[in-house]
Amino acid sequence: MGIRASKLAQKIVLMAFGVCYAFILFIWLSSINTLTLTQSGGQWSSDQLNTGHQRRNSFSGYQERAARSIFEARDSSVQKASNNNNNVNNNKNLSPKTTLNDIFISVKTTKKFHTTRLESILKTWFKLANNQTYFFTDAEDIKYNNKTGGHLINTNCSSSHNRRALCCKMSVEFDTFIDSNKRWFCHLDDDNYLNVPQLVRLLENYSPLQDWYLGKPSIRQPLQIVSRDGKQDNISFWFATGGAGFCISRSLALKMVPLASGGKFISIGDQIRLPDDVTIGYIVERLLNKKLTVVDGLHSHLEAIKVVNRDQLRRVITLSYSQMSNIDINTL
Repeated sequence: MGIRASKLAQKIVLMAFGVCYAFILFIWLSSINTLTLTQSGGQWSSDQLNTGHQRRNSFSGYQERAARSIFEARDSSVQKASNNNNNVNNNKNLSPKTTLNDIFISVKTTKKFHTTRLESILKTWFKLANNQTYFFTDAEDIKYNNKTGGHLINTNCSSSHNRRALCCKMSVEFDTFIDSNKRWFCHLDDDNYLNVPQLVRLLENYSPLQDWYLGKPSIRQPLQIVSRDGKQDNISFWFATGGAGFCISRSLALKMVPLASGGKFISIGDQIRLPDDVTIGYIVERLLNKKLTVVDGLHSHLEAIKVVNRDQLRRVITLSYSQMSNIDINTL
């Protein structure tokens, strides 16, 4: 009996060991499968980052999933840049690194400036970003369409400089960006000089999958306007002056689509009766409740270039020229 009991005990131990081994093996195989699925699901594909009218819904869905599954936990600990453009380095690792090919650069111009301002751009900074830069004008011009490599877009807007004509061109700029596969929309005027490498370095600090409105105001206080909806007397908001240039991330631009695409931008400009750059600020700050991030390296024609420290010139992003007076030209 003692021998039989001993053998039975051995069988029970062996069976228990076998069950434990099988359980451990099952857990190990499950962890490998989970890891494999996680790694394959976390890869970035170019198709996910590209979009157009035909793929806008798929991009929007991707952006929302990415923000929730990958970035949401980190977003709560990331502080957006202050007006001094600090504390942005925390965003560097939150998305694929921004390159020049990720940027859509739009330049607003008019036919009468093709041989002067446009020509100056083509001879200077355009050479560094010819594939990324598009010019939005108000007339056909075969000569300059060829010189820009087919990047001269006739908006069919008025050639005047009134607010509706400006909003019309901005509307086309915005829609063209939405139809592109770019992560950043950067607007310039035709009297801007762009430091292309510095623009790329700036955007490397921000994630296009987050909501960013980067620019520089030309006023010291938020703009106050009379509300036209009858709900309150005055409303106030910041806006980035178009004369210095501004950039909008694709995440934020997609949120603007229901308000600004397909000509709706012009309607909002008519509603508030203000120019294109102010309308951008109104949509972003007032309607979407997003904030302007001030970038000091952007300079408009309202700033005297001669006061810019020459030692800092390599680090500025934009400069602009203008006639400050009859004898004082805003150039170096």
